[in-house]
Amino acid sequence: MPTIGVLDSTMYYEDHGSGPVLVFLHGNPSSSHMWRKVLPLVGGGRLIAPDLIGMGRSGKPAGDHRFADHARYLDAFFDALGLDEVVLVGHDWGGSLAFDWAARHPDRVRGLAFFEAIVRPVASAELSEQARARTVKLRGAEGESLMLDSTFLIDTAYTGGVLHPLSEEDLAPYRAPYPTRESRRPLMNWARSIPVDGDPADVAARIDAYGGWLAHSQDVPKLLLTFDTSPTLLVTPELAAWCKDNIAGLHVEHLGPAGHHAGEDQPEQIAAAISAWLDRQSLR
Repeated sequence: MPTIGVLDSTMYYEDHGSGPVLVFLHGNPSSSHMWRKVLPLVGGGRLIAPDLIGMGRSGKPAGDHRFADHARYLDAFFDALGLDEVVLVGHDWGGSLAFDWAARHPDRVRGLAFFEAIVRPVASAELSEQARARTVKLRGAEGESLMLDSTFLIDTAYTGGVLHPLSEEDLAPYRAPYPTRESRRPLMNWARSIPVDGDPADVAARIDAYGGWLAHSQDVPKLLLTFDTSPTLLVTPELAAWCKDNIAGLHVEHLGPAGHHAGEDQPEQIAAAISAWLDRQSLR
């Protein structure tokens, strides 16, 4: 599969089919590998799934790999491929980057589907006791050691963040891009970027900015996929209700049981829901 020069590095991407463009953006600690069971079932269109900079098989240039850095490389990626009139599909931070890109390029986006994404800043009071403790832990010295000196984030994501823990064989492609301490730094920085009570401020500001676009872009159809039964879910029923009230042009579809990394638990249902939505909205 191809790579393309982007700024001072390269980005790897899956590229399948032809026609209207759909761009699939992964989150943390993932890569385009998460879409491997989804893309073949979506059907028509040109389906593009990049590895974010510093992640997967993309280049790993020196730097902080913060939200703004990912957005900058993603802008350059879209421009390098000449992508316009796109439908965006995002999971986790990939959803946030999709919202951010759409808000800054409203004339280039035709539709947006997302699941388990960060749609608004988080208040610590909204978090479970377990989630609050994990946030504090990951932002401290113990968390840094866990995230940089081991594959902790990947292992916990694909054993605890799914309903059916992945085998060692299935975990291998997720672990392979991160053999060293420094190679894992982008994963740590993403984990520390979740804006709790406005911290970090730069990420909270980006989310506030795209929140305005989400609230007023009635002409851009949007699809939120929701799930249930897992304590790891980011989009709870309460947050899904908030989305319905605060995101313009939104259709919500519930797909049943899954963990946060729902692409592993429900790939067929995710693909079917996206495909049906694309056809209903005449997006391909």
